[in-house]
Amino acid sequence: VGAGGVGAGSGWGTTYQQPEPKSGRGRGGLLAAVLIAALVAGGLGGGLGYTLAKNDENTSSTTVSASDSGGSLKRDPGTVAGVAATALPSTVTIQAESSAGEGGTGTGFVFDKEGHILTNNHVVADAVDGGKLTATFPNGKKYDAEVVGHAQGYDVAVIKLKDTPGNLKPLTLGNSDKVAVGDSTIAIGAPFGLSNTVTTGIISAKNRPVASSDGTGSNASYMSALQTDASINPGNSGGPLLDAQGNVIGINSAIQSAANGLGGTSQSGSIGLGFAIPINQAKYVAEQLIKTGKPVYAKIGASVSLEDTTDGAKITEQGASGSDAVEAGGPADKAGLKPGDVITKLDDRVIDSGPTLIGEIWTHQPGDKVTITYERDGQTRTVDVTLGSRTGDS
Repeated sequence: VGAGGVGAGSGWGTTYQQPEPKSGRGRGGLLAAVLIAALVAGGLGGGLGYTLAKNDENTSSTTVSASDSGGSLKRDPGTVAGVAATALPSTVTIQAESSAGEGGTGTGFVFDKEGHILTNNHVVADAVDGGKLTATFPNGKKYDAEVVGHAQGYDVAVIKLKDTPGNLKPLTLGNSDKVAVGDSTIAIGAPFGLSNTVTTGIISAKNRPVASSDGTGSNASYMSALQTDASINPGNSGGPLLDAQGNVIGINSAIQSAANGLGGTSQSGSIGLGFAIPINQAKYVAEQLIKTGKPVYAKIGASVSLEDTTDGAKITEQGASGSDAVEAGGPADKAGLKPGDVITKLDDRVIDSGPTLIGEIWTHQPGDKVTITYERDGQTRTVDVTLGSRTGDS
């Protein structure tokens, strides 16, 4: 996109019209680019009401005691309880509040011993400009924190505890490229403000194209996501998705909402379709944010349509604000790509829309060489493209 990456506009952060939510179709019954609401807690603050039913003191009852010899209570390391016991102490509940007092609850986890916490951008966005940020561990200890760096496009952020304790234990990172459909998953977070909640499921799909809005209509993140049926709700955002051994394989980031269809922004609950940013990508982004404070995106230097389609990613005739759709001297230009070309594959990955292409490109790093398959004048062609780079969200 002009000086930016692939997308509609002259750079990330440029206002563009996102595709309207429509009835599902295409791969797996979902839209070619799944447009869903990011998991924000929207000021829930963890407050839930409870009603306790009390028995009349004069009511008599007969109590029969059960046997207290139910077997060993030892939780082996390979069990869900064992994984949760190990991972919970390294997971935090994040409270983000803007200078105007608005904010919500999310989750994060310990990335290193220096006090860096990995989470979603949309979890901490309210606290970026003069807001307040706190991270609370399961033992009740609360720490003030500050945003080290955030990436809107990736929906990844790194925060740092201001008074870093000396006993931090970073969670072990797995290899999301090796994850298989059917693998067991364990999610930890604060759904609807209920901190330290553990849920389980499986990987139900991989490489799911997801475009998730931050709710403002001007920013979106694109990812080639891990899909899980583990129960994920608002407040789980930024929390770890673990494999059966307790390794982090993803960051829980979005759900499909059944309330308003795809793109709904209501606080509806899980319907078994949760999406996580693969940890291999999140790790790379986090390292860049810690190093420079700014994200680095791979790009092909072409503007593509964000309209809902299953035909491919079409290079637009014109970029934003009258700019060229194909950046002069950029990777796409050097490879001979032109406006009107429809990209259908990136390496072996089928590309069915612009958002899908963006998500797939962003799984790569600048300098990577990829093979682009595209259609022009009814003919299918292939070309090798060396990805360029863009720093920052604007």
